[in-house]
Amino acid sequence: MEKIILITGASRGIGREIAKRLSNKGYKVIANYNRSEEQAKKLQEENKNIDIYKADVSKREEVKNMIQYIINKYGKIDILINNAGISENKLFTEVTDEDWYYMINNNLYSAFCVTQEVTKNMIHEKQGCIINISSIWGIVGASCESIYSITKAGIDAMTKSLAKELGPSNIRVNSIAPGIIDTDMNKNLDSKEIENIKEEIPLERIGKTTDIEKCVEWLIEDNYTTGQIISINGGWVIT
Repeated sequence: MEKIILITGASRGIGREIAKRLSNKGYKVIANYNRSEEQAKKLQEENKNIDIYKADVSKREEVKNMIQYIINKYGKIDILINNAGISENKLFTEVTDEDWYYMINNNLYSAFCVTQEVTKNMIHEKQGCIINISSIWGIVGASCESIYSITKAGIDAMTKSLAKELGPSNIRVNSIAPGIIDTDMNKNLDSKEIENIKEEIPLERIGKTTDIEKCVEWLIEDNYTTGQIISINGGWVIT
């Protein structure tokens, strides 16, 4: 039976490449997007196994409508990939309340909200796979990215907690914590900064989206790994 996958924030970056890879493997992918409509439509046009759905995943009603759409059309959700998120560089002393709530809503609450709505169906089906896209900064923290680091640490804590709670329902929950990956999220770094980072990485290169895609694919196909934070960072951070 065809596996149904929901990927949040799938119109750009890592989410987009994961959607393309999994659709090419024969999975039915629902690619969630919010603002990047043109990119989402292009993704759908290029991949027959991709459906797209516009929803702000930081808003409960829009999430509920999206989940209901998927259940009505496909009958189930086998795999959830929480990928949607934003980043911002700012000194901790300059972070405003608005910054705080915006980051928490878009990175942490959104993952909580979507996961809560999806697991209702997964528990009923007695099976499921949830993969959260986190960050190494959730493990070790990042200077000038305190709120981002907090949200990713929260996602990792949710991963571990839900792995224990949902395991008896045959639902696996894991987190992938990438290091620096060659995506638009790092477009603010110039070539010199990139080279400096490479010097700090034992494998002497920044990551590619394929490095993350392969791990996602493995976690979907595996049936015994749960509650793990898998950091893919070339040895930049070893814990």
